[in-house]
Amino acid sequence: MIADDLDTLDANQLRDALRAARAEAAFKQAIIDKLTHENAILKRLKFAAQSERFSAEQKSLLDETLDSDLAAVAAEIEALQPGRAAGERQQPRREKLPAHLPRRDVRHEPESTTCGCGQAMQRIGEDVAEKLDYQPGVFTVERHIRGKWVCKCCERIVQAPVAPHIIDKGLPTTGLLAQVLVAKYLDHLPLYRQEAIFERAGHAISRSTLAQWVGECGVQLQPLVDALTAELLRQPVLHADETPVAMLKPAGQRDGKTHRAYLWSYCSTQFSPLQAVVFDFADIRRTVFTTQVKEEIPCLLSSPRSSMHSEGCSRALTSTG
Repeated sequence: MIADDLDTLDANQLRDALRAARAEAAFKQAIIDKLTHENAILKRLKFAAQSERFSAEQKSLLDETLDSDLAAVAAEIEALQPGRAAGERQQPRREKLPAHLPRRDVRHEPESTTCGCGQAMQRIGEDVAEKLDYQPGVFTVERHIRGKWVCKCCERIVQAPVAPHIIDKGLPTTGLLAQVLVAKYLDHLPLYRQEAIFERAGHAISRSTLAQWVGECGVQLQPLVDALTAELLRQPVLHADETPVAMLKPAGQRDGKTHRAYLWSYCSTQFSPLQAVVFDFADIRRTVFTTQVKEEIPCLLSSPRSSMHSEGCSRALTSTG
């Protein structure tokens, strides 16, 4: 352990040790959060009061949310996990895409096929990665072909790098992921309905797979949410609304009753050049967003249900509720 020989470490070594300890703590906390979430769901399914138990339809929706949350947490754990060798990472197991789906080749070649020695390189092969794409009602397969070029003189192989994807080594294209997210959150289509739609289009995608995609996309989009939140906090006027919802208490505090949680929405005004909305959830009335707003304008936000303006303050927050 590091604590046994702290006195023998110099300042740089201590900093490195502290960074490693923080990374390990964050990784372990993410695992704890994942297990706690799973445990809470399973306890509710098994021990909830009769009036709070889920119907078959509710369980179907819960499964989607649970799979999405677990995929998001797994992605966060993967990001926090100390680096491993490429051979140690699990390779995704998936079935080959059906042969009847139309293919579209996307070729990736090096910018130059002339070696540094001046000799022209020869093409010796290629790597092909297939991605599943979707346009409303039609599945297609993108075949990303990366040619291999070799210089016999220098015995050197050149190949275009793998293009970045939302889900590393994943099957879906960005277009398919956008379709799933827009259908779920804008068109209000649960994943079990999308599963049936995709099956009619010629390729069945399981609900658990769709939920995993949604969760991983959520992790990738979080920096955008954070940036949008920071931009909203710079606005001179904000509209806010809170919606109380009933939430079952955590397992350790459960007494057979629910307590009040809150859904928050924050948006700019119609006169602002920035038209944006940020949604938030909290099991108490104070959220990270409202805390930041209070730090920005401590004389405001004393009552989120009322319109507020204070003379001498450069910013105001009004309620849409």
